[in-house]
Amino acid sequence: MNTPEIEELKTLVENKYRRRLSTTTDFEEFSIELKRKTTKELSSSTLKRIWGYVNDSHKTRKYTLDILANYVGHDNFDAYVAWLKTSTRYNSSFFNACQILSSELQQGQLIEIGWRPNRLLQLRYLGSSRYEVTEAKNSKVMVGDRFITGCFIKGQPLILPFIERDGEKTPPFVAGRNSGLNMLVILKGDSINSLC
Repeated sequence: MNTPEIEELKTLVENKYRRRLSTTTDFEEFSIELKRKTTKELSSSTLKRIWGYVNDSHKTRKYTLDILANYVGHDNFDAYVAWLKTSTRYNSSFFNACQILSSELQQGQLIEIGWRPNRLLQLRYLGSSRYEVTEAKNSKVMVGDRFITGCFIKGQPLILPFIERDGEKTPPFVAGRNSGLNMLVILKGDSINSLC
């Protein structure tokens, strides 16, 4: 079983490698890349175990973690973990943001949200943090879909546990995965109240 530090290390490795590791070929090719970049060798089977491609209950050896940490620019795994603890990239913090809170809307009120490259949804607030899609442009979300969320935050992705469609629940959905929502509008009668 991996720790959060190891899971993040895997993400950093894939980011640096610029490829997701998800097939036997991926692991074999990355094993060669790893040896070329670090001069240390990890077998594709070891990599498969770390990535959970094969079931294995063995604890990952520190030597293995040291090589992966070195690949992403750290002296060893301990140095990587120390960096994680002090990096502002991973610190929780409060931030100022333009947002629409469900608790501040009136039932029946319309809002619009958008995200890149050209996605747009118009939503009717149903109460109790529930929304129904009344218009959808260039999105996988469809008119009539319903979902639950407590807020929309500009610059952040909208992550939904499911969308209700035709009496069924979809798998989780994310809007604006890469750059977040870039438009939040509260519609008031014939006027538009763009928030930011």
